[in-house]
Amino acid sequence: MTQEQTEITSIQKSGFAGRISDYIALTKLRLALLVVFSAGAGYAMGPGPVDWKVFLYLIAGGFLVTGSSNGFNQIIERDLDKLMNRTKTRPLPAGRISVLESVIFSAVIGIAGLTMLWLINPYTFMLGFLALFSYVAIYTPLKRKSPLCVFVGAFPGSVPPLLGYVAAANAFGLEAGVLFLVQFFWQFPHFWAIAWKANEDYLKAGFRMLPLREGRTKRSAWLIFLFTMFMLPVSILPWTFDMTYGLITVITGVGASIVFIIPAYKLYQTCDVKHAKTLMYISFLYLPILQIAYIIDKVEI
Repeated sequence: MTQEQTEITSIQKSGFAGRISDYIALTKLRLALLVVFSAGAGYAMGPGPVDWKVFLYLIAGGFLVTGSSNGFNQIIERDLDKLMNRTKTRPLPAGRISVLESVIFSAVIGIAGLTMLWLINPYTFMLGFLALFSYVAIYTPLKRKSPLCVFVGAFPGSVPPLLGYVAAANAFGLEAGVLFLVQFFWQFPHFWAIAWKANEDYLKAGFRMLPLREGRTKRSAWLIFLFTMFMLPVSILPWTFDMTYGLITVITGVGASIVFIIPAYKLYQTCDVKHAKTLMYISFLYLPILQIAYIIDKVEI
C-alpha cells in the first residue's frame, strides 16, 4: 500500500463509523468468526439436544475471548506491525487507537467473554482462560524466537471445537479430544502456507513462522507436505472412534484431504509461492467443510 493509499484509508476511517471499524479490526473479525464456527461445530457434535442459552453464551463468549486475545496480540506487536506491509495500517501502528484504549477494550471484552463461559460451566471457563493466556503470553513473544511458535500456537488455536463439545457435554472426554486433534493438525499446513507467502514481510519484524529457521527451502516445504498428508488419516478420526456414521465423513475427509495435499506436494516440488497461496486458500475452506460433514454425519445415540 502506498503512502497516498494509507492516507486515504485513514481519512475513510475517521469519525464514529471509523472508530467502530478500528475496534472491529482490533478483534480480527474474520479470524474470530472462524473460531466461533469451530466452537459451534464442536457444540453440535456434543451429546443431547441444543440448549440455546448455552449455545449463545458459547458463541458470544468465544468471540469475545478470541477478540481479546487478538487485541492483546496487536498491543504487544504494535511496533513490529509498523514494519510489515500487511499490518502497518492496523489501528495501533497507524495511530488511530491509543494503547490505553486498546488495553481497556481488550480487557473488558476478555472479562465479559470469560464470564459467559463461566456461566456455561467451569470447564469452558478454564479452557477459554488457558487459550487466551497461552496465545498472548507464550505464543506471541515466541514468534520472534523460534519456529516452534506454530506448534505452541496450535494448542490455543485448537481449543474452539473442544470448548464447544465440553459446553454441550459438561465434561471432557475422548470425543472432545478427537475434535481437538483434527484442528490441531490442520493448523500446521494452514499457518505455514501463510508464512511461506508472507515470509519477506515476517522477516522485517523478525518473525520465525516457517518450519525451519532456514526459511523457504526444500526441507521446509517437505515438512509442510508431510503435515498436510497427516490430515488424510486425522480427518477421519471421528469415524474411527464412532462419532459419525462414516460414509459422509470418510468421503469428505479423504476427498478434501487429497485436494489439500495436491498444492502441498506442488510446493514441495517447486518451492513456488503460488502453490503456498493455493494451499492457504484451500486451508480456509478445508476445516469448515470437514466440520460440516461431521455434523451431518453425527451418530445419534
